[in-house]
Amino acid sequence: MNRQAQAAVLFLTGGAILHAALTDLYLRYVKAGLQPLLVAAGIVLIATAIATVWYERQAVRVSDGGGDADRSGDGRQAARTSAGDDIVTEASPRTDAPAQVGTLAAPHGQAHTDADADTHADAHAHVHHEPRISWLLVLPLLALILVAPPALGSYSAMRTGTALQKQPWGFADLPAGETIRLNLVDYAGRAAYDHGRSLDHRHIKIAGLLALDRDGTPYLVRMALSCCAADAQPVKIGLTGRIPPVLRPDSWLEVTGTYTAKRTKDPVNDGIIPFLDVTEVKPVKAPRDPYDESWNG
Repeated sequence: MNRQAQAAVLFLTGGAILHAALTDLYLRYVKAGLQPLLVAAGIVLIATAIATVWYERQAVRVSDGGGDADRSGDGRQAARTSAGDDIVTEASPRTDAPAQVGTLAAPHGQAHTDADADTHADAHAHVHHEPRISWLLVLPLLALILVAPPALGSYSAMRTGTALQKQPWGFADLPAGETIRLNLVDYAGRAAYDHGRSLDHRHIKIAGLLALDRDGTPYLVRMALSCCAADAQPVKIGLTGRIPPVLRPDSWLEVTGTYTAKRTKDPVNDGIIPFLDVTEVKPVKAPRDPYDESWNG
């Protein structure tokens, strides 16, 4: 991989990152708050690629200019040497003069040959290539351009321990009304650590991703990010009550229900999983951001 190929890979990588950052694609990889950093990274990579191409062209121009000057200098030196040889030959009447001229001319020819060899060696030294294995760097680029992975779903959620493992510092006051809409993480924290004191006699609306365990018990899940999808952890609430007979994992649902003291332990990390007593279920469209930003670990 030469410098031009490296610049092309840098440019395409920067363009792919910039495209993802300016669309909703980046939300499948990182939190929404990191969008400005992705935009900056894409711009820096593109600028670096352009600077690399410009630098290489400048280096080629300088090299070509120096080579022409060296060739013209060698030509003038050769002309002067040829003229001097002719003068010496004509001015020397002795029979051994040609032999002397030939003897004197030999070291110069040898020096010129050595200079050409050095120039060729220098040129060969400057023309080098990176190992071919560096082309493997193109594979992540192709994956970023050609493959758009889906957001983490029920498979990852049920094989990862719940993120609800420590008690929050406190809970904000809930709005007035018999029916309120809550974030799934907020409900899970109140049900697990506040024992539902602020949730009694209230109808709660929560949206989330449906997941089923091995026994067929339904859970509503939101994946919580600390930074990116690599460190995602689920927050789960179990569903009980009026559950539809047919459930499709990875579908998004909005459930309405009331607080129940029922809870269980996550089999992966023994974290608390509270339940919601469901009274109504309806399918909803997947949100723009599939991960829950309100969780701070």
